[in-house]
Amino acid sequence: IEPFVGSGAVLFWMLKNFPTIKTAIINDINNDLINVYKVIANNPQKLISILENYQKRYYELENNEEAKKEYYYQQRDLFNRRQEDEITHAALFIFLNKTCFNGLYRVNSKNEFNVPIGKYKHPKICDKENIMAVNAALKKVEILCGDFEKILDYVDETTFVYLDPPYKPISKTSSFQSYTMFDFTDKDQIRLKNFCKKLDDLGCTWILSNSDLTNINSNDLFFDNLYSEFLIKRVNAKRFINAVGNKRGSLKELLITNQKNIKEYAEGL
Repeated sequence: IEPFVGSGAVLFWMLKNFPTIKTAIINDINNDLINVYKVIANNPQKLISILENYQKRYYELENNEEAKKEYYYQQRDLFNRRQEDEITHAALFIFLNKTCFNGLYRVNSKNEFNVPIGKYKHPKICDKENIMAVNAALKKVEILCGDFEKILDYVDETTFVYLDPPYKPISKTSSFQSYTMFDFTDKDQIRLKNFCKKLDDLGCTWILSNSDLTNINSNDLFFDNLYSEFLIKRVNAKRFINAVGNKRGSLKELLITNQKNIKEYAEGL
């Protein structure tokens, strides 16, 4: 189960490497994102057809920067109105992801996507092979939309839960939690820890990832104190999104788990 599925990187890795998994459950509070998963699961061909049209039109404007920019912002406005059918809305989500600055997803307090156009010359807006591969992978996946605590009803001692919440910012300039109109505050981080304790009481295994605040301030032990009863590991993680290219690099992140012998547990899977 993934209560914060996001891009689904861990989900798809797990499904590929552990084919004996019979059921997976994904959830996210971002309704626009979950709509994309549902459309790929249920209507991939119609989605591909719309994306092919977007790609054809975008490529036709390749040598006309002003017209291309106008087309991008027209599609962004359509997306933000949220008046299109579900398949078209999913196509708009993917179009914006492939053509916006750095592939960034960010919304304001009105839930309006506000990322400017990117500088990609020939983005692959319609990746038919990938969409069909995701469609096949989702055959054994149940898709939910809501707060992370929603998945508690699906948990028992046989469940593995991976939690990848909005990270607590390590500095004022690194704050990025605007995947939805709802902020993920320190109170939510504490609520998440209490939720992890509930998972532990139910006997399931969970792993949580989050920022390592000691990257900036060695005395900031917010997570160390919050999860002191669980196993905390610091790992190197690459950062791919930054306005300044040479500032994209490696930082320490936290992996926290209730499974004391996590290596042996993973080998057992």
